[in-house]
Amino acid sequence: MKIQMDRQINIYLLLLALISCLFIYSSSTNFGQYGDAFIVKQITFYCIGFVIMYAVSRLDFEQLKKISWPFYGVIVFLLIALIFAPESIARPINEAKSWYHIKFIGTFQPSEFFKFALLLVVAKLIESHNKKGQVQTYFTDLWLLTKIAIISIPPMLIVYKQPDTGMLMLYMAMLIPMIYFSGIKKQLLAVITIIPTVLISTIIIIYFWFNQFFTDKILTSLSPHQISRINGWLHPFEYSDSAYQTKLGLLAIGSGLLSGKGYLQNNVYVPEKHTDFIFSTIAEETGFIGASIVIVLFFLLLYRMVFHALHAKKQFTFLIAAGIIGLLTFQIFQNIGMTIGLLPVTGVTLPFLSYGGSSLLSNMMLIGLIHAIKMSYSGYMFKNTNEVEVQSGAKFSK
Repeated sequence: MKIQMDRQINIYLLLLALISCLFIYSSSTNFGQYGDAFIVKQITFYCIGFVIMYAVSRLDFEQLKKISWPFYGVIVFLLIALIFAPESIARPINEAKSWYHIKFIGTFQPSEFFKFALLLVVAKLIESHNKKGQVQTYFTDLWLLTKIAIISIPPMLIVYKQPDTGMLMLYMAMLIPMIYFSGIKKQLLAVITIIPTVLISTIIIIYFWFNQFFTDKILTSLSPHQISRINGWLHPFEYSDSAYQTKLGLLAIGSGLLSGKGYLQNNVYVPEKHTDFIFSTIAEETGFIGASIVIVLFFLLLYRMVFHALHAKKQFTFLIAAGIIGLLTFQIFQNIGMTIGLLPVTGVTLPFLSYGGSSLLSNMMLIGLIHAIKMSYSGYMFKNTNEVEVQSGAKFSK
């Protein structure tokens, strides 16, 4: 019997593709700013994306393990080369040097595809570490964390210097669940959790109780671009220039009320409305009802991913699913959160809805892996009794 991809996931993606194209067209043409160029490109990206998703879904995971390190090496090389590339092929956009400009094709953002590369190599690293059969100790667990840090931190620092803080946050959102389910001791996990929690709590306390110290010492250690966004988030009325996009986004969302103004009836101008702030267009034109439908659609998509993660037979595939779910969940929460003023603006796109070729194609590659996981466990006729139990409580075949 031929094993099929998950039809529900494909239906959700087709619905998201339709919503994306409809509201990118509305966002980019309503003020006569961009014309219809973006909608044509987005349709093209989606067509290519579905082909890539299908191709990835057909790859065997042993093949993926073999190509993981070469693919990682190519992407890291492109990230390093981007630093030295002349502006003729790597022109900065909004003060960020994150893209290669390819004639007749468009822009290519290697940091987007680093998600795929990092996901594979970290999952392979964890699986290889656990397969050695060594006695688990704090030392072996720390050694695993050290290896993950060695392959993760240098490229992440390159992305941070572009600057692209939002992408850095996505990498962390992907790595954290993978580390949690890697099988390391709970006590060590507790320490890893407590340290950033205490650090964040301390910063919050300093902000409210010692605001002058926070402003003079902590905030000034960041780049001007980051300071501007944080000030615009914390003090939107005092720093009106920094909060300009957020306030307009909130105005657009609020003006949609319950049922919206109607398709193509958005009349609140928001910069980059077709990319990072696509949710504001959806809420303005379809109101609370339409925005809620989009959120439910994302929830259903994530639910199907969790379903396949829980059925994964190998630790490698389970870790991949956990990383993808963590990344997309955080990306959705961050993007919607920043459009409603709950979180600072970070330049993170809304998956499958915002305009952007690199973002869309990289996410379609990740969905291809989810399909591959589904087809891998669907192909088992007999249960393998030779299993290894990890900290999460799940059992995986050796």
